[in-house]
Amino acid sequence: MPKKITTTLTARGYELDSYNHINNAVYLNYFEHARWEFFRQLGLYDILKQQDNLPVVTDIHIRYQREIKLFDELEVQSFCVQEKPYLIFQQKITNLTTGMTSARATTKLIFIDKDKIARDVPVEILTGI
Repeated sequence: MPKKITTTLTARGYELDSYNHINNAVYLNYFEHARWEFFRQLGLYDILKQQDNLPVVTDIHIRYQREIKLFDELEVQSFCVQEKPYLIFQQKITNLTTGMTSARATTKLIFIDKDKIARDVPVEILTGI
């Protein structure tokens, strides 16, 4: 069973748009931050650095469900599975202030080496997830 990692965030003032809620583009940042936290919390970030492997987003689909307002406390749940040649992240932002789901995302990653050549998902990453 895939490991789930939870990341918590607080909506900040500079993320607001003219409608006084969090701009839709900021959700990309929340999901990105949670993916890096996923690797870090599982001890996989150091492996990526040592091997000169970088995950690169090739596709992302976000389903916006409810707005996020200033100072809302958020939780991003993340897990991933392999679908060769991709690592597929499934993520969900829950607004802890309202108790409602704010957004869901499916993100496809490939891995590239230091020469920017695509390669298979490293075995160490697959073992760790």
